[in-house]
Amino acid sequence: MRGWTEAGPRPAWAGRRPPWPFRVAGVAVLALVQVLGTHGAAVRQPDARAVDLVAVLLLVAGPALLLALPRWPGPAAAAAVAVTIAYFALGDPWGPVLAAPAIALVLATAAGARLWAWSGGAAFVAAAAAWAAPSGEWLRVAAVGAWAAVVLLLGEGLRVRRERFAARRREWEAHRRQARDQERLELARDIHDVVAHSLSLINVRASVALHLADRRPEELLPALEAIKNASHEALGEVRELLGVLRQDAPVGRDEPLDRVPALVEDARGTGLEVTLTAQLDPPPSPAIQRIVHRVVQEAFTNTVRHAGARTAAVRIAREGGAVVVEVHDDGSGLRGAPPGSGLTGMRERVEAAGGSLTLADDAGLHLRAELPEAGARGGERR
Repeated sequence: MRGWTEAGPRPAWAGRRPPWPFRVAGVAVLALVQVLGTHGAAVRQPDARAVDLVAVLLLVAGPALLLALPRWPGPAAAAAVAVTIAYFALGDPWGPVLAAPAIALVLATAAGARLWAWSGGAAFVAAAAAWAAPSGEWLRVAAVGAWAAVVLLLGEGLRVRRERFAARRREWEAHRRQARDQERLELARDIHDVVAHSLSLINVRASVALHLADRRPEELLPALEAIKNASHEALGEVRELLGVLRQDAPVGRDEPLDRVPALVEDARGTGLEVTLTAQLDPPPSPAIQRIVHRVVQEAFTNTVRHAGARTAAVRIAREGGAVVVEVHDDGSGLRGAPPGSGLTGMRERVEAAGGSLTLADDAGLHLRAELPEAGARGGERR
């Protein structure tokens, strides 16, 4: 809970004040209610002093001070209380004169100016006690004290509610920033996977093209066509991901699993013998499909660039409520080396979805990713 200071969040009305004419109109109506209501109440108070020009000015000054509440909530509330005390000190009649200080104390307390507001309420009760001391009208003092307590507690309730709303808003903003950062991290991983995979394939195919240029020139043109197609597809996918990063383009809505056969064909174009076994009916969610696609893509990238493998087997299936992806090549395996950035990013992607990734040397590298469908997180990116 905030201490008895003026420091703290801006007033509840800050940043969404009603237009100035509406505020002036509201103050004018309140002043009119206080003046006319006091005139009417004075008829039944023959012992009170007649409502004169000074009393009218004081009745108008209280509401007028409410205009200063948005900028100076504490001083404005204290001034409204002081004007009301001065009004009663002159012996003027009771009436709706308490409306202005009540509104001022409630809004000042809600704005966090608790020291000013509670001091003003205490001053009001002390003034009432001073007036009642000679005549012994302690019932009126009790009524004033109850009025001040109700007004201040109402302001405290509004303050607590506003602070809770502000805390929830800060929490929501933090969650939104975290979600945005997570999405951008995923996009960065996607860009890494696309660039690494495509450049690896282009590099291998360019090497093949150079080899064929001297020995079998008739096969040079298909090799260059494959390089062109791979680079065109990579540029398109990177452009799509960068568009999402700039938030000016959506990610394509095609099923990511539909692009796995293309990955297989690209890998075969480098000379790698690949077998694909996919048994997923019905297909999993787009989020799971996207991870499956990236796992297969990164596995091929690793195989083509580092493993020196001749064959690779890919299996995609459901096992016990989870989607399992296995890629097994006959290359050199990890050879005790720690996983690189590509395999590390793959593991992070799988674990972020609640799954697990294992890497094992088994006559080559055996990669297995398990993605639980019930606990998948991330949803479809928008």
